[in-house]
Amino acid sequence: MTISDGVARGEREDESGAVLAELLAREEYEVVRRVVPDERSEIAEAIEELTDEAPLVLTTGGTGVAARDVTPEATASVLERQVPGIAEALRADAARRTPHGLLSRGVAGVRGSALVVNLPGSPGACRDGFEVLRAALPHALRLLAGERGGHRQT
Repeated sequence: MTISDGVARGEREDESGAVLAELLAREEYEVVRRVVPDERSEIAEAIEELTDEAPLVLTTGGTGVAARDVTPEATASVLERQVPGIAEALRADAARRTPHGLLSRGVAGVRGSALVVNLPGSPGACRDGFEVLRAALPHALRLLAGERGGHRQT
């Protein structure tokens, strides 16, 4: 789900959403795309709708410190449980790449049996963030679906 006033108004292409869709498709996830403006209520409503239908919702955009960046607040308002390790890992990776990574406020968590993760709004940040998530996603989604984790204790 892309959160962007400009994309929602048709003034810009959805480059970040396209990157995420391509990366997800490569991993054989079925992809449904949605665009909403930077409006807290619309973001929260869209996350609620998507988590009722899908096991994974990745958002792109609205995670910075600008006045219209309200994605983390909207997301947190509908999450049932936070998964702070995801957001921490994404920020740590981003901060190693650019000082701007320190400004990301994205959150991650669970609503129902779905995982929701906020990613920044640039194609590069989406690519990098997905790489951080990629290996852990199948395990997380199996657990949320009520399946056994399938990892060996060490």
